[in-house]
Amino acid sequence: MEIRLVNKEDAAALAEYFYVNMEHFKQWQPIRETGYYSLESLITRLAEYEFQQENGSAAYFVGLVNGEVVSHCFLTNIIYGPFQAGFMGCGVSKAHEGAGVMTKVCVSALDYAFKELALNRVMANYIPHNIRSARLLEKLGFSVEGLAKKYLKINGVWEDHVLTSKLNPENK
Repeated sequence: MEIRLVNKEDAAALAEYFYVNMEHFKQWQPIRETGYYSLESLITRLAEYEFQQENGSAAYFVGLVNGEVVSHCFLTNIIYGPFQAGFMGCGVSKAHEGAGVMTKVCVSALDYAFKELALNRVMANYIPHNIRSARLLEKLGFSVEGLAKKYLKINGVWEDHVLTSKLNPENK
């Protein structure tokens, strides 16, 4: 399995990944406008992603098997100064659920967050009935910090979210 930061050349592979998994991801995402995952839209967003990666405000990882995108893990909304934190979001293709690829991509993203970006905290939140995400975050060493009522509008519904974080083990 190859794990790396995305680049503009990934547009077609990402378009395919999100198209094939559209129904699978729908239950965990905001409603997206038509064409959000089109090749043209992804080309535009990937240019912005590369800019964000260069300035350290985000990092977008993909996991590939035989050149096919099978998972993603994004570090976004990174803030420096006294906060030094960001949010992590991730997903895995329906065909690769339970195969361990999500864990590998998230471990790489967390290593990057703590070692390369020198973040103190990475936060990840999940809908309470998303048992797979709860298990993944627990396995990755995230701690539950609370519950936010009607935190995000997911698939057209305001959903509560369990708030979790992982602290940089190198920071004292």
